[in-house]
Amino acid sequence: MTARSSARFNMAAFRATPWTEYATRFLFGGSVTVLAGLIADKFGPAVGGLFLAFPAIFPASASLIDKQKRDQSPKSDASETKASRKRRGRRAAGADAVGAAMGALGLMTFAVAAWRLLPQRGLSLTLTCATLAWAGVSLLAWVVGRKI
Repeated sequence: MTARSSARFNMAAFRATPWTEYATRFLFGGSVTVLAGLIADKFGPAVGGLFLAFPAIFPASASLIDKQKRDQSPKSDASETKASRKRRGRRAAGADAVGAAMGALGLMTFAVAAWRLLPQRGLSLTLTCATLAWAGVSLLAWVVGRKI
C-alpha cells in the first residue's frame, strides 16, 4: 500500500533546492520555448503552437525528482540498497509523469473547448467555458487517479 501525499508549499524545501536544479529547469523550458518560436517562424503559428504545448518543464523535473528521491535515504532504514533507492526514484518520477498527463488532458480539453466555441461565442464566454471544462476534466482525472 502506498502513502498518499498532498501538494503544499514548503519554503524550507525551496531554499534547500540547489540553484543548479532551478537553472536546469529554466534552461530546458526556455530552450523548448525558443525552439517552438523558431518552428512557428518557419512553418507558421499552427505548427509552432503544437510544439509550444510541449510540457517544457516535465523532462527536467522528472529527471531531477528521480535523482532527489534516489539520493534521499530514509532515516529509519540505513541499510536501504541502491536498487531500492532507484525504485523509489522511479516511482516518484512516475507519479510526476501521471500528474503531467492529467494536466495535459485538462489542457487539451481547454484547447478543444476554445477552438469549438470561439467562432460562435465571444471571447469572455469562450474563456469562461473553456476554463470550466479544464477545471472539470482536471478534477475528474485527479479523482479517478486517486482511486486507481
